[in-house]
Amino acid sequence: MVKHIVLWNFVEEMTAAERDIAGKRIKTLLEPIKELVPGAVDIQVILNGQPTGNRDIALLSTFETTEALAVYQSHPDHVAAGKYIRSVTCDRACMDFEF
Repeated sequence: MVKHIVLWNFVEEMTAAERDIAGKRIKTLLEPIKELVPGAVDIQVILNGQPTGNRDIALLSTFETTEALAVYQSHPDHVAAGKYIRSVTCDRACMDFEF
């Protein structure tokens, strides 16, 4: 199994309402891809609701293999989502690991 974790901050110019809308859109763009990619076990998008965190939004996903992760990353819906995500976020951090 492979865990794929990505963390972002929204761009500073966004209001709280814009951040909420963008977060919900990212969630609706990414989470359904689980049903389209063989080997995708779980895809969750989580908005930070705690003042102690230093990232605004997280993608927590699990794949059966590194090959399944690669299929996800090149899937057209993921590529399209990435374009939108890059337009509203900054400070991306990513970690992939096998477990």
